[in-house]
Amino acid sequence: MDLHTPAIELKGIGPKTVKSYEKLGLCEAEDFLYYFPRDYMFYEEPVRLSGDQVGEFVFFRATVLKRPFLRRGKRMQVVTATLVSDEQEVSAVWFRMPYLVKSLKAGERYVFRARLLQKGTSYHVEQPLIFTEEAYREIVNTLQPVYALTKGLSNNALIKTIRSVFSEVDLPSDEKDPLFAVHFPKDREELLRARNKLVYEEFFLFLLKLKLLKEERAQKEHDFHIYPTAYTKKIIETLPYALTDAQKRVWSEIENDLSGTHLMSRLIQGDVGSGKTILAVLSSVMVASSGYQVALMAPTEILATQHFEAICAMLREQKIDLGAVLLTGSLTAAQKNERYRMIESGEASLIIGTHALFQTKVSYNNLALVITDEQHRFGVLQRERLSGKGNTTPHMLVMSATPIPRTLAMILYGDLDVSLVNEVPRRRLPIKNCVVNTDYRETAYRFMAKEIKEGRQVYVICPFVEESDGLEGENVLSYTEELREKFAGEPAIRIGTLHGRMKASEKNRVMDAFYRNDIQILVSTTVVEVGVNVPNATVMLIENAERFGLSQLHQLRGRIGRGEYQSYCIFMTSSNRPETMERLSILNKSNDGFEIANEDLKMRGPGELFGIRQSGDLNFMLGDIIRDADVLKKAAEDVSNLLSDDPELEKKEHHHIRKKLDEMDARIHEIL
Repeated sequence: MDLHTPAIELKGIGPKTVKSYEKLGLCEAEDFLYYFPRDYMFYEEPVRLSGDQVGEFVFFRATVLKRPFLRRGKRMQVVTATLVSDEQEVSAVWFRMPYLVKSLKAGERYVFRARLLQKGTSYHVEQPLIFTEEAYREIVNTLQPVYALTKGLSNNALIKTIRSVFSEVDLPSDEKDPLFAVHFPKDREELLRARNKLVYEEFFLFLLKLKLLKEERAQKEHDFHIYPTAYTKKIIETLPYALTDAQKRVWSEIENDLSGTHLMSRLIQGDVGSGKTILAVLSSVMVASSGYQVALMAPTEILATQHFEAICAMLREQKIDLGAVLLTGSLTAAQKNERYRMIESGEASLIIGTHALFQTKVSYNNLALVITDEQHRFGVLQRERLSGKGNTTPHMLVMSATPIPRTLAMILYGDLDVSLVNEVPRRRLPIKNCVVNTDYRETAYRFMAKEIKEGRQVYVICPFVEESDGLEGENVLSYTEELREKFAGEPAIRIGTLHGRMKASEKNRVMDAFYRNDIQILVSTTVVEVGVNVPNATVMLIENAERFGLSQLHQLRGRIGRGEYQSYCIFMTSSNRPETMERLSILNKSNDGFEIANEDLKMRGPGELFGIRQSGDLNFMLGDIIRDADVLKKAAEDVSNLLSDDPELEKKEHHHIRKKLDEMDARIHEIL
C-alpha cells in the first residue's frame, strides 16, 4: 500500500465513515500512522470495591439489578441503573446514551470502569465504561490506545483501521516498528522507548533545519535604508500610559537593529499583557515611514482584524498615513484582488493579516519587515516562506507570549536574538486564582452568574471536544448543553461553543459574538489560547486542570485580566492526589509566566504518558518541550556535532538526513 492511498480506499472505510475521518485530518494512509493516541488505558484486573478507592478510577465486576431507567430532559437523556458488586449496591448514571436501556440486560454481569464516588453510605459512578466478561478477558492486563474521536467514530473502529494500515503499508522496519509500538505497545517500557526515539527524530530534524536557516540568513546582505523617525517618538509621548523600562529597552534594541547594517532576526518574548503589540506598531511605523512595506501576520482572523483596527485608530489619531490594509482568507475574491493590487503597487505599506499574507498571489513591492504574532502557531518554515516574499530577504520580528524556560528558549529560538519583556504594566490588576475540586462546581456557577449580572463575561475551558471512548474529562459539546440546562431560567445568559474542528468562518463568528457580548459564557477547548482580546471577560473556569501543563494553563489564564475589572481564574480538578494539588498550587501563588515555566520544567516527570499536551509551542506532532526537555537538549547537542563535522551534509552517510529535510520541506509547502 502506498502512503498516499486515499482513506476511502482503505479496508473497512465507506462513504459515511470517510467524512468522519476527514474531520480528524485523516485523508491518506500516512495520516493514520501519525495520528498518535491521546492517552492509554491499562486494563487491570477488576477489584472488590472499598472506601479506600473513592475518588479513583477502578475496574469492577457487577450485575445489573433490573432494567435501566431512561429519563428525558429538554436537552439530555439520562439513563440510571442499580448495579450489585460483591453484594454492594452501586448507583450508575449515563448521559446521552439512551440505547443502554436495551443493551444493558438485567441480571447480566459486566465489567465497569469509572471513578468511584460516594454519596452518604452508598457508592455512585457516572458515565462508566462497560465491557462484557468475554470482551474484557481479551484485553485484561494490556495497554490499549485511546484516540481523540469525532461523531460517527468509535475508538475500536479507529484501532482496526490503524492496524490494517500498518499491516499493508510499505515502510522500512526502522521507521515502521517505533510507529507501531507507539500505537500498540506491548508494555509501558516499549512505549517509552519508541516514543523517545520518534520525539528525538522530530526534534533533531527541526533543530537541524533551524541551524541551516540561520546560516543561510547570516550570509544575506540587505540594502534597506531605515532610520529613526519622529512619528514613533510622537506615538510614545501621546500613549495613555508610559512604556515600562522593559518596553523601552526592547524598543531601543529593535530601533538599532532596523537602522543597522545586518538583517534583524529578533524574538520579543513577553508574558501575556506585557505590551508586545505596541513594540510591533512602533517597528511598523519606523519601517513604513522610511518608504518600505511591513507584513504583520496574526494566528487568527479575529486577532488580525483587531490588530488592524487598533493600529489604524492610532495612526488616524496621530494623522499618520501609511496605507494600511487587512488581508484574510474570508475576504471576497474582488476584495482580495484589490488588496493584491495595492500591495504590489506599493500603495499599501502596512499589510496585516493571517496566513493569507504568504499566498502565491501576494506580490510585495518592497517588503522590509515581517512580524509574526504568536510564532509557535506558524512554525519556522512558514515564517521563512513569508520572509521570502520580498525582493530581498526582509528583517524578521517574532512575538511570543509563550513562557519558555531560558535554557529551552535558546534551543528553540536558535535562529533569533531574544528580547525579554519581563515587566507587566502597572495598570493591570493581578488575576485572583483558586484551585478547587469538583465539589466547588455549583459555587463556581453561582459566581459566574453573579459576574454576568454585573455585565461581565466568562470562559469555560474543557480538555476535549466531545465524548470519547476511554477519555475521562469534560468535553465542550456536552458541557455546553449542561450549562444551557443549568441556566435555562436565565434568558440573559447566552452560551456559545468554540473548538478546533469548527470551520474558520464559524470560529470567527462565535469569537466575534463573544467580543460583542452577544455570548456571555464561551465553552471552549484550548483554541482560545490565541483568541480575540476581550477586556470584558473576567472569569475563567478550567475543568480537569490536572490534564494540562502549567505553562498552558497560564497561557489560557491570559485570556482574562485584560480590562479594568478584577478577574478570577478557577482551576478545577477531579484528582484527589496530593501531588496534583501541589503542582496546581503554583498557579495559585504566581501570575509570572516565566516563574511558572521554570517550575513546570522542575516538576516534569513521566506522569501521564500522553494526556493533554503540556505546551502547544511549535506544534510538534509528538514531542513536548517541557516533558521532553532532556531529549530536546540531546538533539540540539547532536545537531551541533553533525554540522561541525559536515556543515553542508555532503558526506554519503548523511544523505538520508538531507532526504528527510527535503521531505519535511515538501510536507510544509503542501500545507501552505
